Amino acid sequence: MPELPEVEVCRRGIAPELEGEVVRAVVQRAAKLRQPIPGELRELLPGCRIVAVRRRGKYLLIDCRRADVEGTLIIHLGMSGNLRFVPADLPPEKHDHFDLVLPRQTLRLADPRRFGVVLWQPGPPATVERHPLLAVLGIEPLADGFTGDWLHAALARRHGPVKPVLMDSHMVVGIGNIYAAESLFRAGISPLRAASRISRLRCTSLVDAIRATLSDAIAAGGSSIRDYVHSDGGAGCFQIQAGVYDRAGEPCLRCGGAVRQIRQGGRSTYYCPACQH
Repeated sequence: MPELPEVEVCRRGIAPELEGEVVRAVVQRAAKLRQPIPGELRELLPGCRIVAVRRRGKYLLIDCRRADVEGTLIIHLGMSGNLRFVPADLPPEKHDHFDLVLPRQTLRLADPRRFGVVLWQPGPPATVERHPLLAVLGIEPLADGFTGDWLHAALARRHGPVKPVLMDSHMVVGIGNIYAAESLFRAGISPLRAASRISRLRCTSLVDAIRATLSDAIAAGGSSIRDYVHSDGGAGCFQIQAGVYDRAGEPCLRCGGAVRQIRQGGRSTYYCPACQH
C-alpha cells in the first residue's frame, strides 16, 4: 500500500502540472471503488480551477474553485492505485476508473483492486479536515508539533509493543511497516519494547529517526512494492537502502549480527536483537 512517502512523492509529481489548471471534464468509469464515487463530480468540477494540491496522511487533497463551487477532491490510492498524466485521447485500460480532463492532458486514476477512494468535501480548504476519513487522523510526523515530548506523552498511555503503536494512524499518520521498522532500527529501539517504557530522551531520538527515514524515503521516490508506481511511471528505491526491512538472516549493517524476522499484528517485523533494545 502506498504510504506517506509514496503519496508525498505523488503529490510533488502532480502538483506543478495541476495547480492553476481549469478542469474541462470528469470521466467516471466505475460507480464505486472502496466507496461510491460521487456522481455529481461530473457537474461540479468542470470549470473549476485547481488552486492547491495537498496531502493529509495518505490522502491527496485537490482544492478546486469556481464562482459557485468550492471544495476539495479527496483521493486515496488504496492498495495498488496510481495517478498518472496521459494524453487526452489515450484510450483507457481495464483498471482506469477516473479521469480529470485538463486543457492539455488528463490526470488518470488506475486502481486494479478498487481499494482507493475518490470523494468530495464541499467548502473552503480548511473544512476538509471535518470529513469522517480525515477527522480521525493523528499528527503528521513531518509537522513541527511532532516532537519527542509529544511522542513521550502519547506513548505513555500505550502499553503494547511500540512498532504496532507507531503504525496506528489515529495517533500518527503515515508510518507504514517498512518505515516503522527502519525508524526503530535507526533509533536503536526494539520493536518488542512496550511503548510506555520508552524514555523521553529515546522518544526524541525516535522522532529524529522517523523524520530522517521518511525524508530519505521521499528523496528516494518512496518504496516500490507490488505494483505501486509514480505519476511518471517510475519506481521508488528506498527499500534497496533498508537497514533491516526484508533482510531476515542477513548481517546487520551496524554490528554484523543476524537480522531477525517476527510477526506483529499480522505483519512482518525485521530488527537486529543486538542493536535494538
